[in-house]
Amino acid sequence: MVTLRTLITADPIDTAGEIAAIQAGRSDIGAVVSFTGLCRDEDGRLDALELEHYPGMAEKEIGRIAAQAAERWEVSALTVIHRHGRIRPGETIVVVVAASTHRHAAFEAAEFVMDFLKTHAPFWKKEHARDGTPTGWVAAKASDDDAKARWKD
Repeated sequence: MVTLRTLITADPIDTAGEIAAIQAGRSDIGAVVSFTGLCRDEDGRLDALELEHYPGMAEKEIGRIAAQAAERWEVSALTVIHRHGRIRPGETIVVVVAASTHRHAAFEAAEFVMDFLKTHAPFWKKEHARDGTPTGWVAAKASDDDAKARWKD
């Protein structure tokens, strides 16, 4: 049985705690793969990144993406946590933890989740410059669409 955990939160994410939680009391896990996405400082010009989401829809979409990954690969557990609100450089934006009997499934499930989060989850990013210069909303990238496209059957 697969254990799925998804969450959208304004609170900081404890990556090590999430990894420990996924492993607790499980002897069927042979591999744990984690991805932690951090807010960059964009060469010192960024004060913060503001993430907005569509409540209700964002949770549903992240749950759908996680369930799709769990159906596609033999994972024992999968955790996806995404932050919203104001996030400063160096802080965690997203954590994906995938556990499986063997490493391949864990690696691929985690990568699949990230590729689909970037293109399907209803989040919007706005940069706040350190010098107060208006920056605006971050545009979607074609490279994210290209990464997602490789998962087609």
